[in-house]
Amino acid sequence: MSNFIKGRGAGSHLPGRFERTVSQAEDDGWHAEDSEEFAAPRLRTQVSEETARSIISRNQSPDVGFTQSVNPYRGCEHGCSYCFARPSHAYLNLSPGLDFETRLFAKTNAPELLRRELARPGYVPSPIALGINTDAYQPIERKLRLTRQLIEVFAETRHPFSLITKNALVERDLDLLVPLARDNLVSVHFSVTSLDPRLSARLEPRASAPHARLRAMRTLHEAGVPVGVMVAPVIPWINDQALEAVMEAARDAGAESAGYVLLRLPHEVAPLFRDWLQAHHPDRAAHVMSTVRQARGGKDYDSAFGKRMRGQGVYADLLARRFALAHKRLGYADTPRRSLDCSRFVRPLPPRPASPQGVLF
Repeated sequence: MSNFIKGRGAGSHLPGRFERTVSQAEDDGWHAEDSEEFAAPRLRTQVSEETARSIISRNQSPDVGFTQSVNPYRGCEHGCSYCFARPSHAYLNLSPGLDFETRLFAKTNAPELLRRELARPGYVPSPIALGINTDAYQPIERKLRLTRQLIEVFAETRHPFSLITKNALVERDLDLLVPLARDNLVSVHFSVTSLDPRLSARLEPRASAPHARLRAMRTLHEAGVPVGVMVAPVIPWINDQALEAVMEAARDAGAESAGYVLLRLPHEVAPLFRDWLQAHHPDRAAHVMSTVRQARGGKDYDSAFGKRMRGQGVYADLLARRFALAHKRLGYADTPRRSLDCSRFVRPLPPRPASPQGVLF
């Protein structure tokens, strides 16, 4: 079993699937880890600047409600043990395990790139999802403020966008979000996996506590910003019993919409999550993974459209039924679905080309 570090969601530097060489630790019998003198150094978060070549990603997936997204960061310090985005670090020759949550990349030219891409003559406005692959409000945003700068571009161009976060830091940007909400240009969703702060601290060690997310949800709602909740992921026998309670607490905090996603374990996430189960819930680890495979066609994960978010089989069908009943009982179905307004878009002026005359013209 891997040694988990307090405040981190992964227990190892699991090699990525593209690595040609793999290092493996071996016990030499000296048990140095038992000695304070040889204690492993605390892992600190490292942030590198990245100059991105493009910033708007596009998809044609029928499973998500958007076709465009923007991610200002690679990697995520929240350290969620189940994060479906962890395998993306393998493309950087970094570990989807601890590297994903400790070696982060900030796309410092993201606001400039966004303005440039929105200025293209052929650009057709469509709502942009902000911070989908990794959380746009993860802790480093407090200092770097890239997400705020992107929202400023959206405000300048009157471009509609949505965001989903696990961090109450979103309250900081109320001054931008409130006027955008008045023009139906923004919606905010909170991902809440449990109401139990102890379980949340193990699953999502550096995300805001559940009560802080719900408090932020209420604050945004009372300020006029439309909010919703995503119970994501639902993990069999770990947090699935909390589905209705989370939906009810979010409704009380002002959520207009609700959704859920069954646990997804693509590529390296599967062994990392098994490791987490063995460390934190060894008594039910086998039962959890057995149920996951039953809902995934006998595999750890099925990426097929129409199945990857909900699963299939008896457990998945029961979960869908529970959600539908709670959705109706709590009144989510009575709230009209909002469509963000694309008609207000104002194309920004394209950046001036560099002139050999410098500032003379």
